Formats: sequence, structure tokens, C-alpha cells
Amino acid sequence: MTVRSIWGATALSAMSIAIAAPAAFSTSMWTPSVSDRFQIILAATPTFQQMHGSFSVIEFDGFDASKTSVTLVHSLGKKAVCYIDAGTWENWRPDAKSFPKSVLGAPDAGWPGERWLDIRQLKILLPIMKKRIAMCASKGFDAIDPDNVNGVENHSGFHLTQADQLTYDRAIAALAHADNLSVALKSYAGAASQLEKNFDFVVEEQCVSYSECSSFSSFISDLKPVFDIEYVNKLTFCPSLPTGVFGVAKRLSLDGWTLRCPN
Repeated sequence: MTVRSIWGATALSAMSIAIAAPAAFSTSMWTPSVSDRFQIILAATPTFQQMHGSFSVIEFDGFDASKTSVTLVHSLGKKAVCYIDAGTWENWRPDAKSFPKSVLGAPDAGWPGERWLDIRQLKILLPIMKKRIAMCASKGFDAIDPDNVNGVENHSGFHLTQADQLTYDRAIAALAHADNLSVALKSYAGAASQLEKNFDFVVEEQCVSYSECSSFSSFISDLKPVFDIEYVNKLTFCPSLPTGVFGVAKRLSLDGWTLRCPN
């Protein structure tokens, strides 16, 4: 992770238009601000107690979550981000059988049960992702965080190009905006400047550890928040974060334990 119907030619043509230019967003769509503070819990759906705390935005798994869980987040005056996987296949998901073998590539190293997807096969993948995003919207989430949108940087088993990746990622963003959801760019520092106009905020993993924080300067300049997760047990990384990047320390399991930088 860092998780059926086939569109006809008309629908794919419409998607091509959406990819070519950023969508005209509805004024009712929530977008995070640089004043927001972030929490992420993927090990399990957060309990009501875990929903409390000094943060305004919390991310958790879209499949595991119930509409009630999202309602509870909102009752506390917070916003909810829906985690889904857009770039790898996860064999435990309820829609796993929707993915034909032709789109399944190499295993995602370190994550049992996951395989990279052939993101060039838009006719197959976009309808599946459209349903996933619609699920997030139906549960009341405010935004989505589509994971693994950087297959081109990994050993996917396919001969992907950056153009393939940008096309796919922009299509995912367009689907989210069509459902009135804001969308995070997840851990793809290498194309942040090219995708900034299509995405509303960043959920990054270890930009300090990998010396990538400066890659998000276009998001920072446009006052789009960058939430950075460092897998460490103390906050010694905080002084290395540039202004405009909010950092949290987490365990790799992404359970409820969190330390937050004082910025």
C-alpha cells in the first residue's frame, strides 16, 4: 500500500477531456487548508476515542469504514479522508475479482497480497476506481487518498512511462472531483510540480528521510497543504520540514500512535 462495468467510447472520450484540463470544482467541495492538522489510522477503523485529538483531518480505510464512522468524525467538527489503493491490486478487497489477470503485474515488495497494476489499461481500471471513489462519497468522506500512484518509479512488471503515470493519476483526480471529493497526491514527489494543478493536497511518506520535501514547493506556493508521515519514534525531523509542510511521526503499521510536529 506505501487499495465492472466497462465504459463505452463516449464515456472514455469525456474522461479524456477531464484529463486534459483540471475540472471546474464545485464550490461545495471541501478542500483542506494549510492550517489543518492531520492524523492517519489504517490498522483499523479509528474508535470514537481515537477521533478526538489535536487534528482537524483524519484518514482511514474506505472499505473498512462505515458511514457511521464518517458521521462521528463530522460530529467532532473534523474532516474524513478515504484511503483507497489506486495503483496496486490487493487480494483481500471485496472487488478483487473485478481485476482481470491482464492488469496484474509484479508483487509490491514488502506488502503480501499486493501486485502492481497496468495503469495503461484505462478501460479496465477507471471503471473499478470510479466505483471505489463513489463508495467513499456514499459514506460521506470529504476527500480521497489514492495510494500507489507512482508505479512508474517501481518494479511494476510493466514498461510504464511517466506519461502513462501522469495520464492515470490525472484521471483518478478527475473522478474524485466529479464526485465532489478533494484528492491527495500520495508519495509521488517526482511528479509533484506536474500534478499540482490536478490535486488539492499532499499525503507524503518520509519526505525528510528521502530529502524530497522541496519537491512540493508548487503545492506550498499555492497554499495547498502537505502532510508528511515519517516512520520514526521521535520528532527530531521536525526542524528539517520547510514552512508549509506539517509532519507526523507514525509506526509503519499506521495504528493510533502519533507524534505531531509543533508547527
